[in-house]
Amino acid sequence: MPAPRSRVAVTGLGTVSPLGGDVTSTWEAALAGTSTARTFDNDWKERYGLSVDFACQLVPGALDSLSRPESRKLDPSGQYSMVAAREAWADAGAPEVAPERLGVVVGTGIGGIWTTLDQWDVVRERGARRVNPFTVPMLMANGSAAQISMELGARAGAHTPVSACASGAEAVALGMAMIRDGRADVVVVGGTEASIHPMTIAAFANIRALSTRTDDPEHASRPYDVDRDGFVLGEGAAILVLESEEHAAARGARVYAYAAGRGMASDAHHISAPSAEGQARAVREAVEDAELTARDVVHVNAHGTSTPLGDINELCAVSDALDGVTDQIVVTSTKSMTGHLLGGAGALESVFSVLAAHHRTAPPTINIDTLDPEAQIRVAQNTPAELPGGDIAVLNNAFGFGGHDIAVVFTSA
Repeated sequence: MPAPRSRVAVTGLGTVSPLGGDVTSTWEAALAGTSTARTFDNDWKERYGLSVDFACQLVPGALDSLSRPESRKLDPSGQYSMVAAREAWADAGAPEVAPERLGVVVGTGIGGIWTTLDQWDVVRERGARRVNPFTVPMLMANGSAAQISMELGARAGAHTPVSACASGAEAVALGMAMIRDGRADVVVVGGTEASIHPMTIAAFANIRALSTRTDDPEHASRPYDVDRDGFVLGEGAAILVLESEEHAAARGARVYAYAAGRGMASDAHHISAPSAEGQARAVREAVEDAELTARDVVHVNAHGTSTPLGDINELCAVSDALDGVTDQIVVTSTKSMTGHLLGGAGALESVFSVLAAHHRTAPPTINIDTLDPEAQIRVAQNTPAELPGGDIAVLNNAFGFGGHDIAVVFTSA
């Protein structure tokens, strides 16, 4: 018989988000049902003719801990992930681990888009010789994983899944695999995105993915409401420290929850339209991988982007994967508060899932005036929901353009 696999403990959390500059402030703002969508304080709409002029931007002051020399060598996406990683590492107690037993997996959907476009402007306007010599390491998608691995001296591997809006959750899944496969004892995982830029806003708006509620941006992200009309772009990063249960126990680490199961599927269907079948396979695999049953799942932090098709499509996939056993489940879309962090979304929502299991509280889905009657699973409407005692499981879903389907199950510690 194969040797029993190690359980994967979550021992550290870090984030910079539209809700807060650290985990504590982000969680408190989420439980309070805080909307972060605001109209831009700039001239982008007039200058570029944008049809959407609002987003969920990073909370002011979140990056104050970075020195100026550090900031100049990091794309904003790298700045976000570095601050979050430092918080998560400190929160885990800066575990002593051999470099060859420490890994990093940090995903992104787009990478250093600000650096790429800014430096192209430099070439056009000022000439090639004025391009920042740090441009390549700043713009490359693996920049965050590389910088964090160098910061921590991690030599078991530094990896970067790039799977659109599923990237952050896929990083969690790959980190779990590194520990289970014996490649590492500790893995720093997460996702980051800094893509609130006129070009990306125009691109998402032109495929009608964004909400156009320009007269009321605070209430624009409204998953499961009958009047939802698209997602609101967000930005930020979230990092989790994963650790084998044996390593965590040996040093007396605090364990928030366990990363117990992961499911990974692909639609092979459409570049942007979701497939409930692929999503259901990922959810089913995650629950089975955690060696649980449908009845064990009490909360779903849903992908729930606030699009007319995607929200209900996902709930149908969850119900199908769990054979209709959903009466004990409460669903939340925290994107109603943070906006959609793209490659960082699955990581931030993993942090929310861990905290939900730890505190026995599901954050709310805000801005629901009239619940879509097709939502057949209970939604935490506008207020937090209490979760039961005992052993519980929380499911986090992340689905990306290109048909990337990732589901991760966290269980209470």
